[in-house]
Amino acid sequence: MTNPMISVFDGHNDTLLRFAMQTASTPEALFEKGDGKGHFDLPRARAGGFTGGMFAVFPPPRDMPDMSRSMNGAAYDMPLPPPLPHHGAGDWTARMVAILLRLERAFPNDLAICRSAPDIRAAMASHKIAAVLHIEGAEAIDRDLMMLDVLHAVGLRSLGLVWSRPNIFAHGVPFRFPSSPDTGDGLTEAGRDLVRGCNERRILLDLSHLNEKGFWDVAALTDAPLVATHSNVHALCPSARNLTDKQLDAIAESKGVVGLNFATCFLRSDGQMRADTSLDDMVRHLDALVERLGEDGVAFGSDFDGAIVPAEVGSVAGLPNLLDRMRQAGYSEALLAKIAHGNWLSLLERSWA
Repeated sequence: MTNPMISVFDGHNDTLLRFAMQTASTPEALFEKGDGKGHFDLPRARAGGFTGGMFAVFPPPRDMPDMSRSMNGAAYDMPLPPPLPHHGAGDWTARMVAILLRLERAFPNDLAICRSAPDIRAAMASHKIAAVLHIEGAEAIDRDLMMLDVLHAVGLRSLGLVWSRPNIFAHGVPFRFPSSPDTGDGLTEAGRDLVRGCNERRILLDLSHLNEKGFWDVAALTDAPLVATHSNVHALCPSARNLTDKQLDAIAESKGVVGLNFATCFLRSDGQMRADTSLDDMVRHLDALVERLGEDGVAFGSDFDGAIVPAEVGSVAGLPNLLDRMRQAGYSEALLAKIAHGNWLSLLERSWA
């Protein structure tokens, strides 16, 4: 008997950046047909049951480090790029937001930008990809939060204060292994204002990439559930990017959600970025997340187009392979549906209300 296709709403991808950096083809062509590269395009999304997710706007550093080469030793501490100037971040942010807007305009039957939970449910019911605009690294936002209003009007509904480099709002965690996430100072006063501004506008706050002090600063300020869209379990993989048991307990207490990051360096016990990583490593983290957060607190946050993922997944088309492995590990169909999409939809309904 063939297993049913389960719809997947994913907490994080970097596809807009891949499209923005590709000069050989247009974003519309890359979305419609793909180019055999990366992790995401419309045909592979349909094949994998991908029905929506957070589409990240990530302003890249001038010189993007080669993470696949830097994160393969027994221990590493990858140097972070310097802070990104506000004007440069603004240019990249506008470019990626425009790409998402153009994809919606070019493919009205295949993709919809969603600004509410009912929007997501309507898009999924119409077999459209439900795209939520997300910011990963708030360098494009000014101290007075004027750009936050502009982005919110366009459709911004989820925001991570930092990528791993520092900015005027907060300090991120380095790509360091093994390491605690307690790596520096917490939120600045501007960061506290940004948290309050997001709460007022009902913009989800993403704690992934934020260091531990920043995590606790947000937890003390926010009136919304705590969310890490793409993070894993520090007890199983002691990367600075992963969450400690104490952090996971705080997310559980707030009735928040953690999306499993598919990046192999945050899955493997040796912290290495290698495609020959077993799906069993993914299930190991899912088991630990379910144990700590409960069945309502766990989801997917793939990091497609932003990391090396296990070869057995390979791309968005390989999502059924992970779901089948979860079945083999004893996950019920009801729990699979929760982790694949139900928990994100419930969380967004509560966070955006």
